[in-house]
Amino acid sequence: MKTISFKTLGCRLNLYETDALTSKFREKGFMTDGDFETSDAEIFVINTCTITNQSDKKSREYINRAIRKGSLVVVTGCMAEQYAKKYFSNNTNVIVVDNKHKNMIYEIVEAHLGGEIVDTKNLEGDVFGFEAAKETFHTRSIVKIQDGCNNFCSYCIVPYVRGRAVSRPVEDILNNIKSELAFGFKEIVLTGVNISKYNYDGIGFEDLIKKILEIDGDFRVRIASIEPDDFSDSFVELFKNPKLAPHIHLCLQSGSNSVLKRMHRHYTSEDFLEIVEKFRKIIPDFNFTTDIIVGLPGETDEDFGQTLDVANKICFGHIHAFKYSRRSGTLADKMDCQIDEKIKNQRSKILRDLSEKLSTDYLNRFVGKRQRILTETIEDDGFVYGYGENYVRIKMKKNNEIKTNEFYQVIITKIDNDCLEGEII
Repeated sequence: MKTISFKTLGCRLNLYETDALTSKFREKGFMTDGDFETSDAEIFVINTCTITNQSDKKSREYINRAIRKGSLVVVTGCMAEQYAKKYFSNNTNVIVVDNKHKNMIYEIVEAHLGGEIVDTKNLEGDVFGFEAAKETFHTRSIVKIQDGCNNFCSYCIVPYVRGRAVSRPVEDILNNIKSELAFGFKEIVLTGVNISKYNYDGIGFEDLIKKILEIDGDFRVRIASIEPDDFSDSFVELFKNPKLAPHIHLCLQSGSNSVLKRMHRHYTSEDFLEIVEKFRKIIPDFNFTTDIIVGLPGETDEDFGQTLDVANKICFGHIHAFKYSRRSGTLADKMDCQIDEKIKNQRSKILRDLSEKLSTDYLNRFVGKRQRILTETIEDDGFVYGYGENYVRIKMKKNNEIKTNEFYQVIITKIDNDCLEGEII
């Protein structure tokens, strides 16, 4: 029985694909080692990210670490599309698999172990060709509904490495979710590159959500990262359904309209604020988390100040702060007025500090209120941890009756650092 170890970098889309691959290798008799750092596995799979220079650096570090162990190394993901063949094509112990053929990694590894050399150019790939994952490293199940993007934002390399937008067939998605629920998962996280643009045979994103909510069972659905499109009133109303978690990771990127224009984003800060207001009219504590990029070429102190103003108005539950990273082939790479790295670092720190303050302010809303926690881990500190429907982390004192992967109604009693503490009702 051979042992395989996975390392995943980047987005939830990569996590979904790694979960599916892990489950398949286990089903075929492989042992999986979850501790990449200490593993002596015969095979390592690194699912890479190339969204920033730092992502490339981390990906290369993990790849080189696996190579030094003398094992078979499979490099896949978005960095594989851009750089991996250039860096590792001469190493006979490294197999580079592009995103289109990622679902075939098990077959490629088996062929390699049998002495065959597989040329993926002769194989027809399928970005949706992953089986439902029975066993994963999470208590939430991630389900891929879409891939690729047509937006071509000026700073973003994703459309070049993930390709044009494609949507997964509706029945495949519904069957995938039903399988995950049958496996025992109680939370489904919908993911893709640009899921708001989902459209398959005339079924758009809103209609897909309606069909998912009609599935029988006690479970909840969470929407992962999504673009701030003009959501209809009927879409907002869907969040009154208790199955649909009142949380969206809605990508702001900047609060400055001039920066948004240079980013080729198709909304203004006023549009974004209007979307937030729509949701919070029906659910006042609706949780918005977000991505913000600092240091796009030409971003002024005034532009950055406008971003801070918008963030304060919204009171995000969390902000992922990214320093702009030049990506060869993108429009922003050719722009004048590139920002000095020191200024990027300063703005990034200011934004991270603001994020901590806003997160605490947001958590304070829940003291004395109810949340429905889905338990995930039982720790040695005497507490059980999980997440409420608003994607707030909650802990409660463990006892012999509390189990993981179960729903419990709790009343929030206090905040402990970045976590809420609650008692079972």
